[in-house]
Amino acid sequence: MSNAAALLALVLSLAFSPVEEPVSYDSVIAAEAAVTEVATGGTAGVVLTSEQQALMQGEPDWRLSARLYHAGGGGATGNDSLGCRPVPMRTVATDPRVVPRRTRLFIRETVGLVLPDGTVHDGYWYASDTGGAIRGNKIDLYTGHGRGSMRPAMPLNMSTLTVEQAGRFDGCPPAWENASN
Repeated sequence: MSNAAALLALVLSLAFSPVEEPVSYDSVIAAEAAVTEVATGGTAGVVLTSEQQALMQGEPDWRLSARLYHAGGGGATGNDSLGCRPVPMRTVATDPRVVPRRTRLFIRETVGLVLPDGTVHDGYWYASDTGGAIRGNKIDLYTGHGRGSMRPAMPLNMSTLTVEQAGRFDGCPPAWENASN
């Protein structure tokens, strides 16, 4: 049985098996996190910079509830709240009272995420958008144009993400090729 199948079986057994004794919240969260890591590719095979390694191990600045959004079909249109074009798999919308705009973020769960073009996400995102439904500890990840753009990040939808502040940025968020600079 593969690791992913074994972890899924564990989560399902914890959720649906009659249990004599209560299962701890921590065990359920740990099992769900393991399934999410497997579903998103985890960090296996990804070479991390020293900055990324430090961000992976440090205490998170925020734990934010994730949603996905896209352009077209009632999703995002036009520019973000900074007046910039949203960058797929880089732009996030946050409540600026929680995560200030122009914050460069590192989202642990997105490291190693395999994107449609075969590249692997390095975990860096940019808080350059806000939204009417983004209140409190929520974060919307911009995936690109059309519903299909959400496919690589779908395992993250409605999950709690571990988010670190990785600095600030001026101007507009960089495109994918220059994002980790």
